[in-house]
Amino acid sequence: MRNCTVRQSCWCYNWIHNNRLYQHGRSNCFHIHGHEDKCSISNIPFMIIFAAIQIILSQIPNFHKLSWLSIVAAVMSFAYSSIGLGLSIAKVAGGVHARTSLTGTTVGVDVSGSDKVWRSFQSIGDIAFAYAYSTVLIEIQDTLKSNPSESKVMKKASLVGVSTTTVFYVLCGCVGYAAFGNDAPGNFLTGFGFYEPFWLIDFANICIAVHLVGAYQVFAQPIFGFVEKRCTEKWPESRFVTAEHLINLPLIDKPAFTINFFRLTWRTAYVILTSLIAMIFPFFNGFLGLIGAASFYPLTVYFPIEMHIAQAKIRKYSFTWTWLKILSWACLVVSLIAAAGSIQGLAYDVKKYKPFKT
Repeated sequence: MRNCTVRQSCWCYNWIHNNRLYQHGRSNCFHIHGHEDKCSISNIPFMIIFAAIQIILSQIPNFHKLSWLSIVAAVMSFAYSSIGLGLSIAKVAGGVHARTSLTGTTVGVDVSGSDKVWRSFQSIGDIAFAYAYSTVLIEIQDTLKSNPSESKVMKKASLVGVSTTTVFYVLCGCVGYAAFGNDAPGNFLTGFGFYEPFWLIDFANICIAVHLVGAYQVFAQPIFGFVEKRCTEKWPESRFVTAEHLINLPLIDKPAFTINFFRLTWRTAYVILTSLIAMIFPFFNGFLGLIGAASFYPLTVYFPIEMHIAQAKIRKYSFTWTWLKILSWACLVVSLIAAAGSIQGLAYDVKKYKPFKT
């Protein structure tokens, strides 16, 4: 289940990254030819560029070597979130009065009643995906030193991380809605809620692209390690699987790095496969919500709660046990609702789908 979710997340990050580079090109096109131009640009070249970058980065041996990439990704995330928030505040301060309401889009005007329900369900899945970091939680904890204890560090890191992202999500959601109202795009940086200043929009989209390069590796490295460990255990005598070959570079006395032919072949094939899937099935919002719904309940809610009950030896039918079970079942209902909304969205997208063109 966990590995399946990681593979789906890699596909999503692949698609998002390519979309950001695609929107970067469209932003420049709008600046040159005007906002009314269609600016139709193929995103296939951007997907190929992203795949080439990931093939190179995927040769990083393990999760422990990714700290620098994680720092860069975090800085980029803070940068583009701040830009989006700042542009929204500037638009509101500029006196723009968007059409807003307490309940969001108006039934019969913006959407039909059923569409509003399904989209609301799908958005729950999107939110769940944003918080489903449990897929890489163990790998992150494994990189920590024993002093101070891993549990204390992870509790503090989780509190700070979840609190920070929640603040940004709420601010971007509320201020973005104040700026655009019921006509708010799915993403106000890439849905062209903003056209100008084009250089700042370009910079924000590049920040997103760089962030997703790192995010892809953070999610991919656990599945890389899992497959390679299993293969090493199954074929310990195979030099193709286990042998590390030293690579020397000119003007460098010591070997620059090592290469393993199985790692090179398997990781390259994995990146190519996820890139092809992203090209063939560009249903971002639907898949994002479905992945969030599928991963949130079992990995973020059910298993952690059950492990806590077992470890703490909480007595059955006690007050704490009862409320933990209520929380678990409530989150299951939320996940099922989100999955239903996402599946409906995918079914709608398939009707107008054209491979490699949509």
